[in-house]
Amino acid sequence: MDALVPLVAFDLPGLEWLTRLVETATGWGGLAVIFVYSFLIAFALPGVSEVVLLAPLDLGLSTELRLALIIFVSALGKAAGSVFAFHIGQEAKEAGPIIKLLRRSRFDVIGWSERRTVEVAQRWGYAGLALALSIPFFPDTLSIYAFAVLEEDYVRFAAATFAGSVGRLLVTLGLSAGVLAVL
Repeated sequence: MDALVPLVAFDLPGLEWLTRLVETATGWGGLAVIFVYSFLIAFALPGVSEVVLLAPLDLGLSTELRLALIIFVSALGKAAGSVFAFHIGQEAKEAGPIIKLLRRSRFDVIGWSERRTVEVAQRWGYAGLALALSIPFFPDTLSIYAFAVLEEDYVRFAAATFAGSVGRLLVTLGLSAGVLAVL
């Protein structure tokens, strides 16, 4: 597990305390920390969720079961946060001034994310969202919001973000196992 640290360790500027809280979360209360962190990553924090894999969570379980529990709780938190973001996105559709302001911004964040998200949504639908969210170390908050503005099915959206979150953490574990095998 220590070899995983270089792959996922990072500090969010100004939020180092939150990253450290996750990295030191232990016991059953640590699961609440993982849930809240994952919730926040989905709708507000500009970071990645892989840091949850570093939580020591001394639960008296095997490593495999502990990691499965971390992945499950993190995916639940991320799905809940995504549904919250989805709701905000639904409201933003009704709030034209917000979208207009973002469209006029220097970087055209909405235009870029809409184009990419529309391509993914048209080609792959919710499965595409799940696959996109499975890419490790890539902040996905913007994708979640962009997809939320385009879609309307809360349940399918939650299922896609849950599946993508599980996939992302499994891919991260697979990458770290590959690094360990090479070392």
